[in-house]
Amino acid sequence: MLAVPIVFILLGILIKYGKMYSLIAGYNTMTKQEKEKYDIEGIATLMKNVMFGMAFVMIMGLLLSHWTENSDYEFYALGLALILGIPYLLIKSNSDRYKIDSH
Repeated sequence: MLAVPIVFILLGILIKYGKMYSLIAGYNTMTKQEKEKYDIEGIATLMKNVMFGMAFVMIMGLLLSHWTENSDYEFYALGLALILGIPYLLIKSNSDRYKIDSH
């Protein structure tokens, strides 16, 4: 179960520091003119932070599961991370905050 948080951490690093913006859904299909309308560095930072946060919640669930010897906590943490992280990421990344004003 440790593989999932590790994948999230790697994705965050690749997107932010590896500049692999093609991993962001929809970005690689945009035209150059459309891409210029977005603060991709800001979106990449958001992606990294959310991925790290989701990984942190999952790792805490793993540790709690190990400490209490109750494996249910692993799945609760995974569910919590996904249920909170994905909508937050979608709402924030699609907000006007990351759109560049062309005026």
